[in-house]
Amino acid sequence: MLKYIDTPVTEIHDELFLTAGVRVFIKHEELNHPTVAGNKWWKLKYNLERATTLNHDTLLTFGGAFSNHIYSTAAAANELGLKSIGVIRGEETLPLNETLTFAKACGMHLTYVSREAYRTKTQKEFVDQLTAQFGNFYLIPEGGTNTLAVNGCAEFAREKLPSDFDYVCLPVGTGGTISGIIVGLDGAKEIVGISVLKGGEFLKDEIKKLVWDFSQKEYSNWTLQTAYHFGGYGKKTDDLTRFIERMQEKHSIRLDFVYTGKLLAGIYDLIEKGFYKKGSRILMLHTGGLR
Repeated sequence: MLKYIDTPVTEIHDELFLTAGVRVFIKHEELNHPTVAGNKWWKLKYNLERATTLNHDTLLTFGGAFSNHIYSTAAAANELGLKSIGVIRGEETLPLNETLTFAKACGMHLTYVSREAYRTKTQKEFVDQLTAQFGNFYLIPEGGTNTLAVNGCAEFAREKLPSDFDYVCLPVGTGGTISGIIVGLDGAKEIVGISVLKGGEFLKDEIKKLVWDFSQKEYSNWTLQTAYHFGGYGKKTDDLTRFIERMQEKHSIRLDFVYTGKLLAGIYDLIEKGFYKKGSRILMLHTGGLR
């Protein structure tokens, strides 16, 4: 299987944090693998194990044009000697962006479907059409999110997260990673998700369902912040771009505009608004997405 590299925790020093009386740290999961990095390593771990156990030679999954999951699934399949198919939301746009260029270079076959058709991706009729077109495959849902992904992220929370913090903050796309963190910490700490989707309120119900389906438990030690999408998934504003550039210049922190840039911008704003208790230690989970 894919090798995992243990990752460091570093502190961000900023005048704002001193004024607010909090400390902020980053768990650098973007360094856990050269290409299958961040939370994607954990979300794919047991899906890849299941695929190989069932003797599948092809992975099929779904994502948008900037999907970290598409990028990582293509890389994982290539490393493990598997074929891969990416069902991409929307029309093909040439030249391909960095994400899809890399996926194609890893051997992933890219097929494009309309946004309307993409909304039916979980329906049996749509999956049957894909089977008729491509033959037998192991299906990994959008974002890699299923109970196997929740299991992997719960394992990460139990085994790799340090214990000396009060809050853990992470970006949320499909809800799989935060669901695993919630289950893995089992009621300990406060968990803050930053939705990268415009209109991300629906994710609260998705997360509750994923947590319940996996653990048959309900937890109240988490919140989902939905005001930091900066225009929606895969979109950015000038303010976000300037923030990412400032973090690189001032703190040597590399962020992407799809997930982690929005996450840290949200953390800064919440600190300014007094969301975190004074004296708190805040842990940001860097989930990858760097190219």
